[in-house]
Amino acid sequence: MNIKLIAHTQLSHEFCDTISSDILKLIGDDVIKDSQVVALTAIRTCYSPNKPSEIVDIEGEKYFKNKATDGLGGTEADRLFRHITGSGHTSTLEHISYTFSVEGVSRALLAQLTRHRHLSFSVQSQRYVRMGSDDKIGGFEFVSPPSLSGKIAPTNDEHEVYVNCSAADLFEEAMQDAQYTYDRLRKAGVPAEDARMVLPNAAATNIVLTGNLRTILEFYNKRKHGKGAQWEVADLAEGIKDSILSVDSWLNKYFDY
Repeated sequence: MNIKLIAHTQLSHEFCDTISSDILKLIGDDVIKDSQVVALTAIRTCYSPNKPSEIVDIEGEKYFKNKATDGLGGTEADRLFRHITGSGHTSTLEHISYTFSVEGVSRALLAQLTRHRHLSFSVQSQRYVRMGSDDKIGGFEFVSPPSLSGKIAPTNDEHEVYVNCSAADLFEEAMQDAQYTYDRLRKAGVPAEDARMVLPNAAATNIVLTGNLRTILEFYNKRKHGKGAQWEVADLAEGIKDSILSVDSWLNKYFDY
């Protein structure tokens, strides 16, 4: 699995031109993240007499330069973010979004992702990307579960096809059989969109995934390690978290709500 952050919420030049120089310098020095500015604008719009385009310029110093009054550290902006998240008013976090490249994950994982209604996906097609051994892709790749390690598949007494062998070898043989069958179907003239029916859940695919912060936090807290999620989707959840924190470290504590 390979996860890369492609894009994330950033302020426009037009909006930055309306911000006071003191706050703009903090943004430029990366003391204040663009996502924090968006969060403050969205939250304060619900309660402020000021217009959304004016909030950071008028209220920015109060929230970004003063220490938090709740005694929990950070700035008044951090206090506000904690209060809003704790009160469940998390719709204001939907204005912050992230887009990821997710490569080399199984179709089984894709099925799990589709249960999260507000994530957006663009998925490598098995209909248009031909998976044959002689095609550009060189045959389908697959994801092997770690539970195969150290397991022995006993002999099938009825047919005596398999002598005791490792579960990993048995799994790989099943993948090779699927590839062989796919290739034969394609050579028989079966279109790729129909031949793909024999490809397994383990077949790897590539995804562009986008979600707003609220949805990503909900996804993470349902799928992270320790929540009973299958290992692959749990690894994805942790990888998405790490990618977000690489650009928005202020969100670390929100992944534990």
